[in-house]
Amino acid sequence: MKWLSHCLAASLICAGAAAHAQDYPSKPINIVVPFTPGGVTDVMTRQIAAKLQSDLGQPVVVVNKPGAGTMIASAYVAKAPADGYTLLMAASSLGIAPSLYKTTANYDPVKDFQPVSLIASVPHVLVTGKQLQASSVKELIATLKKDGKSATFASSGNGTSNHLEGELFAALTGLKMTHIPYKGSVPALTSLAGGEVDLLFVDIAAAQPFLDSGKVRPLAVTTKTRSSVLPELPTVEESGLPGYDAMPWLGIVAPAGTPPAVVERLQVSLQKMKAASDVQEQFKKMGLDPLFTKPADFGAFIVSDSAKWAELIKKSGATAE
Repeated sequence: MKWLSHCLAASLICAGAAAHAQDYPSKPINIVVPFTPGGVTDVMTRQIAAKLQSDLGQPVVVVNKPGAGTMIASAYVAKAPADGYTLLMAASSLGIAPSLYKTTANYDPVKDFQPVSLIASVPHVLVTGKQLQASSVKELIATLKKDGKSATFASSGNGTSNHLEGELFAALTGLKMTHIPYKGSVPALTSLAGGEVDLLFVDIAAAQPFLDSGKVRPLAVTTKTRSSVLPELPTVEESGLPGYDAMPWLGIVAPAGTPPAVVERLQVSLQKMKAASDVQEQFKKMGLDPLFTKPADFGAFIVSDSAKWAELIKKSGATAE
């Protein structure tokens, strides 16, 4: 009888969860953004939220929780009820931060989240200053190796994606490189334009004014394939460095245990945006390549991306403590 009562209780719980999923959503949904208002991630999330709200028939609210290398927002969502009403617009740092902040990370990027959709890639571009006479990645590597001294690369701060992109470049080329962190992309770009550092990996949106004015020279994009934002630029790999692939990303995840029917409902709504011309145009203006993948594909990507950067962080000794 006890066994029967346990089975009955379990059946009732499953039935309740299924009924809940069928009613979803029945109240406002929060999408937590791990950055301050006004940035690319925040603006993009608000556009996504407006589309979701129109399709789902419930308010979709953007909640900004910046800080601690995005770990504050990530930990908050990881501990939220797994009911689909608290989502995270995760960035690449979701999988990177636990390796960088070894003593403070309090979530697992794979076990604590249910992937919903990889929304966009954030192509970065390798740029140099006018002091280096190199028109390709191959020429840049040859020039830096010929000088024989330690090259310098800037970033927007310790532990950022462009910091790790520089470390990956150093690892694959064998170059001696010194990392120079700045407080943001614009100060790093200004320093590069002034000839104070040799190179920088940076998001296209931040680099665009410097590219338009000719203050820095673009050589390649960091992603595996060319970007629709700057299609004329080759990838780092095809331009002279085999094996180089770095794709900063943005995607929606929910707490682990979120009912499959809820994930499917969100996924169906997000897939409608994939072919929307206004979404394509808006993303391009922000330097983003839209992706809108399926949950399983996104989950596999998080696993591989987290492992890739964890290995690099261990080898390079990079830290953000």
